[in-house]
Amino acid sequence: MHDEIATCWNQRYREAITEQQPAKVLADNLHLLPVAGQALDLACGLGANALLLARHGLTTWAWDISPVAISRLDAAARAAGLTVHSEVRAVTARPPEPGRFDVIVVSRFLERSLAPALQAALRSGGLLFYQTFSKLRLSKDGPSNPAFLLDDNELLRLFPALKVRIYREEGQSGDITRGFRNEAMLVAQKE
Repeated sequence: MHDEIATCWNQRYREAITEQQPAKVLADNLHLLPVAGQALDLACGLGANALLLARHGLTTWAWDISPVAISRLDAAARAAGLTVHSEVRAVTARPPEPGRFDVIVVSRFLERSLAPALQAALRSGGLLFYQTFSKLRLSKDGPSNPAFLLDDNELLRLFPALKVRIYREEGQSGDITRGFRNEAMLVAQKE
């Protein structure tokens, strides 16, 4: 199963021409990051979040199931003069260890069964930055399988042990030509 998933993502990352941009949840909330600590970009893809975390001075790990993505991330980190500890890793089979990270970033990846492990992997005071696609979306961007789309306010319910610092999910409310649409974002902290 993991090999099939890796093959699919390898093909996608081989064909990706441009580098990814960091997740909005992270880029807009850099002021919340600690000045030092251990950070993880989980299901990192090409690693835009990992590169941003490393630039911010955090000791950064990046895990993804795709060897192609990890290879491209390693090349980008070298070119930027950054250190990112990357690993080809099926995070559903090997989630992060408890109490290991000060920051975890998850962008456009949804595996609900990992939520308890992510909460446990945060150290006291640690922050989770999470952004992914919602069922209440205005476009067909993102996965078509509803199993990989959040229900309304679901992201809040997935991490009950964490204190919400920022939450945004606009759905189809108000002027749909403006705002943050198609996804939900959460910054939450372990007390």
